[in-house]
Amino acid sequence: MTRLLAALVFWFTLIWTGAAAAHEVRPAYLEIDQTGPATYAVTWKQPTMGDVAIHLVPHLSAGWLETEPADQYAADGFLIKRWTVAGQKPKALEGQTVSVEGLADTITDVFVRARLSDGRSLDEMLRPQEPKAKLAFEGGVSGGLVSFLVLGIQHILSGPDHLLFVLGLLLIVRDRWMLLKTVTAFTAAHSLTLAMATLGHIQLPVALLNALVALSILFVAPEAIRAARGGTSLTIRHTWVVAFAFGLLHGLGFANGLTTLGLSKGELVPALALFNVGVEIGQLAFLGLVLALGRSFRLMAIRWPEPMLRLPAYAIGALGAMWTIQYSAVALGAW
Repeated sequence: MTRLLAALVFWFTLIWTGAAAAHEVRPAYLEIDQTGPATYAVTWKQPTMGDVAIHLVPHLSAGWLETEPADQYAADGFLIKRWTVAGQKPKALEGQTVSVEGLADTITDVFVRARLSDGRSLDEMLRPQEPKAKLAFEGGVSGGLVSFLVLGIQHILSGPDHLLFVLGLLLIVRDRWMLLKTVTAFTAAHSLTLAMATLGHIQLPVALLNALVALSILFVAPEAIRAARGGTSLTIRHTWVVAFAFGLLHGLGFANGLTTLGLSKGELVPALALFNVGVEIGQLAFLGLVLALGRSFRLMAIRWPEPMLRLPAYAIGALGAMWTIQYSAVALGAW
């Protein structure tokens, strides 16, 4: 297992060290509402990290968003822009193409919601591989909420912080029974806080939450080293306790993908359920990959150099320390 984890963490280090600072896994949000026969209100919410926002620019094919927004401000980790479009035909929105410049260069998504005054609506999810879509209202209300299942899978698989934490736990776990308890505890904890945060019962500043999640990754690294050396500690003996405690924080991190979207209470519950199922599918797929490849490496009896065997814990610790410093600086700047 350690040999496989060494290879995986080395890959994570190469691919995600730069990506973690440049990319944002919280979705952006574009809302278009018809407020009158010839008027529309457009709202754009783009995630930021401190004072930095990645390059994302929304466009409509009719050019409605090419003018300066009527209002622009930053709030709660988002840059918000608003436009008021007047003097358009009653069906001017239908058939337009919405696109987001710069989306193809990120790992984030854009949730698009459009509402017409006659009651027709649609929800669409733009992704890096498909950064544009045609606004077609012929089918009435679209099935856009199903996109939250895919969003949950993408959220866990494109989030190096969550996966490295799970990887750190795997380095500490010593038997299958403890693995089962650890995975169950982590799942139960993040599902609990994901639901509570999404429904508005818990809230933490985004910058502080990111710093705490990074600190959880830094925490498991020395414990993994201690376990590899044959040592013991409360974390090593009861890994599920640590998984549950830090899983509460990671659940709040998952909730960032939902709490800022314009979903009504009736839509929020199914979106939450689908998103959580997606997170679990992604997490189980990752665990299955690790265990399957670990088995393959043991059958091939490949011998890794000793430094390679020590790489996982040190790589997790280095990334955890880097993110902790980075996000703590952002949190202190926000205060």
